[in-house]
Order: sequence, then C-alpha cells, then structure tokens
Amino acid sequence: MSRTALVTGATGAVGSRLVPALLDAGWQVRVLSRSPDKLDSAWHERVEVVEGDAADPEVLRRALDGVEVAYYLLHSMDADGDFVERDRRLAHGFAAAAGAADVGRLVYLGGLHPDGPLSPHLASRVEVGEILLASGVPTAVLQAGVVLGADSASFAMLRHLTERLPVMVGPKWLQNRIQPIAVDDAVHYLVRAAELAPEVNRTIDIGMDEVLTYAEMMQRYARLAGLAPRLVATVPVLTPWLASHWVGLVTPVAAGVAKPLVGSLIHEAVRRDGDASRLLGDPAGGLLGYDKAVRCALAGTDPKRWSRTVLQVGAAVAACAVVGSVATTPDSSWYRRLRKPRWQPPPAAFPVVWTSLYAAITVAATATIAELEDQGREADAAAFWRALTVNLALNSGWSVVFFRLHRLPLATLWSALLAASSTDLARRAAATGPGKATALGAYAGWTGFATVLSGAVARLNRRH
Repeated sequence: MSRTALVTGATGAVGSRLVPALLDAGWQVRVLSRSPDKLDSAWHERVEVVEGDAADPEVLRRALDGVEVAYYLLHSMDADGDFVERDRRLAHGFAAAAGAADVGRLVYLGGLHPDGPLSPHLASRVEVGEILLASGVPTAVLQAGVVLGADSASFAMLRHLTERLPVMVGPKWLQNRIQPIAVDDAVHYLVRAAELAPEVNRTIDIGMDEVLTYAEMMQRYARLAGLAPRLVATVPVLTPWLASHWVGLVTPVAAGVAKPLVGSLIHEAVRRDGDASRLLGDPAGGLLGYDKAVRCALAGTDPKRWSRTVLQVGAAVAACAVVGSVATTPDSSWYRRLRKPRWQPPPAAFPVVWTSLYAAITVAATATIAELEDQGREADAAAFWRALTVNLALNSGWSVVFFRLHRLPLATLWSALLAASSTDLARRAAATGPGKATALGAYAGWTGFATVLSGAVARLNRRH
C-alpha cells in the first residue's frame, strides 16, 4: 500500500529536492505551504498541497491526517528578536499535532554543533530537535553542517564571498573546522530516515568524510571555479553582528539570514560519530567529496560573472571620477571669490567623501547587476546599467557646469537631477537586498545635500 509523507519547508533548498526523492521512492507526498505558487512546477502536480500556516492547529490537523512520516524543515532564518520563541511554539504545536494524528515518525534537519554554549540560532535549532524527540512520536534529528547545493543559503554565502573578495580579512571563525555535506546526500539520508525502526529516537550526525576550515573551503572553491587563489586572513575583532551586515552588503544573502548563518559558524561543525552509515546507509557510490559537491552545485552558474562585471562597472565609475576631477578647480580665482554658506564642509572633506562614495557605487552597482543576472532578470540588469550610465554622466557633468561654465542656477538643477537619479539607483538596487540599497542610498543622500549646497551658493552669488 502507498504510504503518505508530509513535507514542510518544501520551497527551501533541501525540501524542494526531498519531495521528488520521496516520490521516486514510492511515497505519496503531501506538502504544507503558505505559498503554493512558489512550489516547484516540476512536481507540483504530483503532490497533495495543504495551504496554510504551520502555526495554525486546524491546518496542522488537516496536513497530518493519515500521514505515516512527517518532515519538519521549518526554521526562522531572520534577525527578529523573537525567533527563538517562534520556533519553540511551532515545534511544540507540530509535535502535539503529530501525536494526536498518530504519525509514525518525525524527521527533522538540524545543525552539527559542539557541546557547551551555542549561538542563539543554533541553540534554538537544538532545542527544536529536543522538543520533537520528547514528543512521544519516534523522531530522527539529522544534524548537518554547511549544505553544498545551488539554492542553499550557506553555499550562496560561501560562493559569493569567494567570488567577490580576492583578499579577505575576516573573523576568526574562518579557521573553525566544518564537515559539509552535498545537498543530494543530505536528501538521501532524509529519505532513508523514514524507514527507521520505531524504537530509533535520536540524533544522527551527517556529513561527508572531509573536514575543512571555512577558509579552506573558500580556497578550494576558488580553484574549482577557475578563479585566482584567494588570500584569507583573520582578525579577532569582527563580531558576528558586524560580520552579518558585512556579508549582507557583499553577498546576495540578506543580513537577516546572514546573522544566524554567521552565528552558527562561530562553532565547529564536525560529526561526533559515523552512525549515519550504519542506520541509514550511504548513497550508492558513496558520499560525494567536497570537490564533486561544489561542481554539482555550480552547474548552470557563472562563477566569473562578478569579476567581469566589477571590471566593467569599475571602469565606468573611474572614468566618471577622472572627468569630474579634471573639471573641478577649487583653487581657481573664480571659485575663491564665491560667497559660500558657513555650513559648507571643509575642502578636505570632499575628496574623502567622493572617494568613499565611488567605491561604494562600484561595489553596490556590481552586486546589483550580477545578482539580477544570476536570477535570470537580464532586462532588469540592462535597465540598471542604463540608469547607472545616465547617473555617472550627470555626476561628471555637474563639475563641468559648475566649475567650467560657471552656471550656478543650472548647476543646482543639474545636482537635483543627479540626486533623483541616485535615488532611483537605490530603489532599483533594493530588489536585490537592503545592503546595496543602503550603499546607494548614502550616495543619494550626499547628492541631495550637494543640491541644497549648490542652491545656497547660487543664491549668495546672484551677480556671478
């Protein structure tokens, strides 16, 4: 007789692969999802879908009715302060509903961790596993480290940090030991966990045979992707909070997701035993090693997109900076005669601010274009390129209008157009994450201030 498995988290990197694997293994699959439209179209029509929130008892009752095994793949991957309590409530509710529905087994994917105090997010994942183990329903808590798969947030962070930073000075957790696992191997173990004997109620550590530091994973990734060797150094002063915001700026991983990921990486993630092979059986052909797992995860991606894009954007920004610098003549007798508002910043501030802003524009614009192209949004990427080109032309042109043509009212209007264009860039970048929008927002803020300053200079020097 066909057996039914419930999968939660089916739109995630692991859940979206688990569903077809269960179907191939002969299971009938039911999916609980708040957003059925986001389910993979390749198998959407082959499964039963229960739409709703796992926090709703009535939704859980319908989802778990007649289920033999239920996969709990729900995690609160955000920076909200109440995620621990949210995960606790969800786990207790799911455990109670599974017991009431007489579910035969629960399977949960948690994280590898050492003994002792843990980061809040990793401690929460351990607590969820303990709640399910204490539910009275036989439970298998599979514990994994970094999952290497194309859609995995932890792999995305590794990939983009490596591709975008030829030289990286990072936190000391880059030297922590990690035992990663290929996503397909993790899915294999999850499928096999459904067949465990009823008396098995325990954690099971899973991972490939290789143990690497995060820095070593970056360096190996660079070699496999055909990139130049990466130089990685560590410092003890970069806190997880600071590191998460830095990751949010440099990569497409939002700071709210990067924070729990970084928080987990401060601990070593190594298997304590090899019981997974005995209890679950390894995949045919054995577990994938790091190199093969990365090659599989890289299929269909362009690891050199960032380096190619940053050269193009950097050249455009550099040309803008050179034209603006050549046209700017703060030592000219005309400029020295101008009356200026008392609140104008000192002359030494302008080159410092503009150099910082040009660097921020280069990084944020490159990240926006590369991420839009990675998402298959070529039209949006091309539109951003056009908007950036117009913006840089306005940027360099202002110096010509103000310092060379001495057209103060026109320079004010020109600056206003530049501020509007800069705001539009920040708006377009927001679609790829708040880090890029923040960097370009700072540029928009400065050009807005420059507009006010230009207007003040024009009013004070009407005769000019």
